[in-house]
Amino acid sequence: MKSPRNPASGILLAALALIAGGCAKKSEPAGAGAKAPPFKLTVQLDWVAEPEHGSFYTAEALGYFRDENLDVTLLQGGPNAYSLNKVATNQAQLGQSDSTNVLLAIQSGAPLLNIAAIFQHDPSVLMMQEANTVKDWPDLNGRTIMARPEWAFLPYLRKKYGIGFNVVPQNFDLGRLAVDPTFVQQGFYIAEPYQLVTKGVKLKYLTCWDTGFDAYTTIFTNRTFAREHGDQLRAFLRALHRGYQSYIEKDGAPAHAIMLKINPKASAGYLDWSRQQIIGAQLAHRDDVDYLTITSERYQKQISQLEELGILPAGALKAEMVMDASFLPAGSKEDAKTTK
Repeated sequence: MKSPRNPASGILLAALALIAGGCAKKSEPAGAGAKAPPFKLTVQLDWVAEPEHGSFYTAEALGYFRDENLDVTLLQGGPNAYSLNKVATNQAQLGQSDSTNVLLAIQSGAPLLNIAAIFQHDPSVLMMQEANTVKDWPDLNGRTIMARPEWAFLPYLRKKYGIGFNVVPQNFDLGRLAVDPTFVQQGFYIAEPYQLVTKGVKLKYLTCWDTGFDAYTTIFTNRTFAREHGDQLRAFLRALHRGYQSYIEKDGAPAHAIMLKINPKASAGYLDWSRQQIIGAQLAHRDDVDYLTITSERYQKQISQLEELGILPAGALKAEMVMDASFLPAGSKEDAKTTK
């Protein structure tokens, strides 16, 4: 971390200026007009640069971080991003993940704190061809689903609808889904479908957030960092909020230009399509919910659901232990809490 410059050095420089300039002109007070060097922040994203990170890269491209006197490094993620570990050990000051994973890490002792939401809903869905006879969740009874076996949504689905189904471990290959109208596969609503849609495969989706299991895609920080650098977190989220407004409501091009440079697998067509998926599903905001908003009610509901499923021990966590909305810009402060 770069700290604000030492006041003593400002006094020394002012004294030297007085000697060099003589008495011809009265000097301004020491340090007048001086600005602290940009504060360094490292952000570990959850995946490679894609439209889910549009707010970050827009803020970078348009200088919104710089406007807040921040020097922000955005680290692309991937299968081995380890964002939870990096933020817990202060290798990065901010990270992105599914809120379920952050809750489980906090319960295990990680000193993490949720401070904002990239998405109001986790974009995970079940994908299938339009011809599939599955129309609603109960229709999955007796079916086989390709999904991550550890996905907390699966036991929730079994319990809520009283159904049983088999799970084939997710391998991220879309080959079977492309040719088998009976197949059901977990996917990211804003990502994997593009590969099939552009090949003419007509898909339909069951969106997980419609069941009441409504996780955030969350931004989290280290609890100690939050206590010591609240001003910098507020500055970061102000810039990120501006980035989201520009990316969603105006133009995705500044962010996409960066993504195309640093993510060789991205294409302009995919980036534009994915951004429109985010906008169409209102994942980032709704008319009644501002960008980045988090609430204690949502977190408490998720904690209770995970307790009922036996994934979290009963009473181990409370909303005020896992989130703090006080760093959010004014419009997003629906439920501000004080960091403990």
